[in-house]
Amino acid sequence: MSITRLDRHLAEATTLGGAVLGGGGGGSLQDGLERADLAVRLGSVDLLSLDELNDEDLVVTASAVGAPAAKDQFVLPIDHIRSLELLLENSSIELAGIIANENGASSGINGWLQAAVMGLPMIDAPANGRAHPTGLMGAMGIHRLENYVSIQTAVGGNQDHGRYLEVVASGRLENTAALIRYASVQAGGIVAVSRDPIDAAYLRKHAAPGGTSQAIKVGEAILAAQPQGAEAVITAIVSSLDGQMTCEGKVTDVRLETTGGYDIGVVVAEGDKRCEVTFWNEFMTMDVDGKRTGTFPDLITLLSLKSGLPVGSAEINRGQEVGILWVPSDHLILGEGVRLPETIAEAERAIGKPLQNL
Repeated sequence: MSITRLDRHLAEATTLGGAVLGGGGGGSLQDGLERADLAVRLGSVDLLSLDELNDEDLVVTASAVGAPAAKDQFVLPIDHIRSLELLLENSSIELAGIIANENGASSGINGWLQAAVMGLPMIDAPANGRAHPTGLMGAMGIHRLENYVSIQTAVGGNQDHGRYLEVVASGRLENTAALIRYASVQAGGIVAVSRDPIDAAYLRKHAAPGGTSQAIKVGEAILAAQPQGAEAVITAIVSSLDGQMTCEGKVTDVRLETTGGYDIGVVVAEGDKRCEVTFWNEFMTMDVDGKRTGTFPDLITLLSLKSGLPVGSAEINRGQEVGILWVPSDHLILGEGVRLPETIAEAERAIGKPLQNL
């Protein structure tokens, strides 16, 4: 059997490793650490290998949708639980487990609270083994299934400011994903989401089995290196993912706009080289001295030279000293959703740069 009881050590490792694999997105370390700690204090949460499930067992995806830099975002831990309650109230399914939508400091923990409260296991097969900007990218190609009817629920917003909402959307996946994104804007920036039950047989072919374990591996390498300082942390991260540091320097320019439920912008760091990175929540392209060096779904992550830890796209400020990590996509555990031409084309339109056929 491949079952792991998730404890505080593994919670910290999952969030730290997820922050690296977030590639600029995936939420904040503080939120991830707080929710993971709360989950393991609320109840027993087990991480199961996908091999523990039968092909017909149904699994639901837990996620959060929105713009990390949104100023009015407001999601409580109970909102994540309520989103799954809403989905179960509006469907007639029996769940065998929950998967996170992606790896990220906060998003890699998605589902843990629901699992603790409802007595369900987490399944080590996130929809994607790195963070990604769109719901379609996290849908594992389900939108290509001719007769699949998507159901997505969203909860969030500050009740005191009149922004709290609960949404249930059902229909074609592209339409439900768009409605949930719109709901995140109306809620102030982010909503907790439960979505799209699918069987384990589909996950085996289209999800990212082992993705959570990879995040834990990276996080444990970080924890082991932290007593030796930032340089040791960066070395541990690079080694654990077989990546490379492309440049180091000071952030000289940051341009960020929050629009349509996304953070879109550009970061420039200059030091030994000039590095320009575009982002759409996650870092999408990297040009070093004017030459394209990294392209989504490659992992591009900014690491603080002060701590060695990742810096999210919503957290970057001029004057920060950073190193830029690049990990080619074939070193990652990826779900199908970030490999499809139609999802990559959507990202190209958002950032105005080519990502395919380079």
